[in-house]
Amino acid sequence: MMRVVATAGFLVVFGATAGVAERNLIPTLDNLPDVCPDQPPEPQWMHGIDVRESHKRLLIQQIYRAQSMQRVVEAQSCECPTRYPPWEAAEGVFVENFAASEYWDIVEATSEYRRQANDLRREAMPICEAAGNW
Repeated sequence: MMRVVATAGFLVVFGATAGVAERNLIPTLDNLPDVCPDQPPEPQWMHGIDVRESHKRLLIQQIYRAQSMQRVVEAQSCECPTRYPPWEAAEGVFVENFAASEYWDIVEATSEYRRQANDLRREAMPICEAAGNW
């Protein structure tokens, strides 16, 4: 009997706690970044891309991310314009090298740019943390 009461008490407390936590997780519509609030937005065409072409958007995002980390490491600076420049350079790489590529080639390139960005991230992170932009 004691076990039943203890289990019931646990479920009541857990349910109440979960309800409070759920209310605290209400998403906001404000999509403001934590650092560098003047980051350039993604090109508008990337937001309207057909879902069957979304792998292309992911590739451009990873190209942009890898370029960003590379610039920070090369400049040894994490000023906002260095870390978040306009998207034209990433778009250019995509158009020049991948616009006509097949799905699996894009997936492979996305993985390669992600690996590249993650490797550079190790060097860029302390630079950006020191600048307060991480």
